[in-house]
Amino acid sequence: MEKWFSINWQAMLAIIITATGIYLAVILFTRIVGKRSFSKMSSFDFAMTVAIGSMIATTVLSSSVSLWNGIVGLAAVYLLQISIALLRRFKIIKETVDNSPMLLMDGQNILHKNLRKARVSKGDLRSKLREANVIKLEQVIAVIFGTTGDISVMHTVNTEEQLEEWLVKDVKR
Repeated sequence: MEKWFSINWQAMLAIIITATGIYLAVILFTRIVGKRSFSKMSSFDFAMTVAIGSMIATTVLSSSVSLWNGIVGLAAVYLLQISIALLRRFKIIKETVDNSPMLLMDGQNILHKNLRKARVSKGDLRSKLREANVIKLEQVIAVIFGTTGDISVMHTVNTEEQLEEWLVKDVKR
């Protein structure tokens, strides 16, 4: 327990130097690879963000992992992301790596089967409708469970308006 309150200045200096080095490496790699590195567009992007966070923490706080090991690990993860981004051009890779958006409501009709698949409750759906300022179900054109887990509510006060097909092109019905 006394270890919790002791200060080892040499270890503190090592942590500061390592944190600075790994921080600069993340900035450099992100500038090279692009902002997509921290997007949440697919499950692979999410995994990338978690892996980077874990590597940063391990490199900074574990004396058994050197700064260079952390930088090489980061480089490997960034290279994996670039590779997957390029390979997404192939349908089988895209379907394996990316989540598909799913329709939860088609107009006023709640698609209960899709709610179950997406593990979204009716209460969650109502909450999102309220959040989007929907005051009547007849205003709803579509509710989409996106690739990131976000729920988009497409609505209008003009019930004559139609949703452009392009906006729901890849959405599972």
